[in-house]
Amino acid sequence: MSEAAKSRDGTGVAEVAGNPKREGDFGDAELAAKKPRAAEDAEERGEGRVFEIEADAAEDKGSRHTMEDAWVLLEDASLGSPGKLRCAHFAIYDGHGGRLAAEYAQKNLHANVLSAGLPRELMDVKAAKKAILDGFRKTDESLLEESASGGWLDGATAVCVWVLGQRVFIANIGDAKAVLARSSTEDGDSSVKAIVLTREHKAIYPLERARIQKAGGVVSSNGRLQGRIEVSRAFGDRQFKKVGVVATPDIHSFELTGREQFIILGCDGLWGVFGTSDAVEFVHKLLKEGLLVTAVARRLVREAVRERRCKDNCTALIIVFRPK
Repeated sequence: MSEAAKSRDGTGVAEVAGNPKREGDFGDAELAAKKPRAAEDAEERGEGRVFEIEADAAEDKGSRHTMEDAWVLLEDASLGSPGKLRCAHFAIYDGHGGRLAAEYAQKNLHANVLSAGLPRELMDVKAAKKAILDGFRKTDESLLEESASGGWLDGATAVCVWVLGQRVFIANIGDAKAVLARSSTEDGDSSVKAIVLTREHKAIYPLERARIQKAGGVVSSNGRLQGRIEVSRAFGDRQFKKVGVVATPDIHSFELTGREQFIILGCDGLWGVFGTSDAVEFVHKLLKEGLLVTAVARRLVREAVRERRCKDNCTALIIVFRPK
């Protein structure tokens, strides 16, 4: 992580805390090659190959009057509860109707995931996924209470990454997206493939539509829930919770093998003007040229807003894995 990244979060102050599967989408089984028992034991202890993490984010409000995105970048995400497993956390929250829900999730989600039992000593994939699921639920419940008492109706989508030891966990709600760049060899000199790690949750998709209709909601002909919002999963959105909006994330994980080069997290503004392979190639080229992650993130967002005319808020967070 760059020095700049260590002292910043999405507010510019000191750090705080599906649709049908498409080609290139990611599932837990895709990278899950059979490992010998010794390798599995090493993973549980947080051992094996050691990776350095460099990460940074950039943002631009585009042509919008306000910036409603928020992000978190924590290389050390132990929050005073150290353990044998390295713990890092990265996230983008894309607010709508205001910034309050995004800021609330930014400040509370990771702490809630930790308190829900995120493994810190031995790797337990099932326990980690349960902690993330419970953390999302607790965050949304408390956010809704805050929203009701404060009289605001903001919502926020989310895409989050936790790195525990040598394993990466990805969780998302809504249309923010995570894309992995994976090379065919461990030396990183080969070409990279873009692998989508998340699924968008939009009311127009059949499974989401069916769930919404079962809850009593209506998806209009333009694909919007109650004729108003496109996303079907989000934090907050108090006025839509009784008609199908939920904050239940999709959660996937994979182990770092040496072929995983970097992950790009982006709000829908970024992916509205960048294809996934296009973004991966753009970032890979700049990293190969020796640019710092900070500069790469800024160039990616600048390209999206100034050259490709992204009108929406645009935020990108890049996580680079470097084997020691």
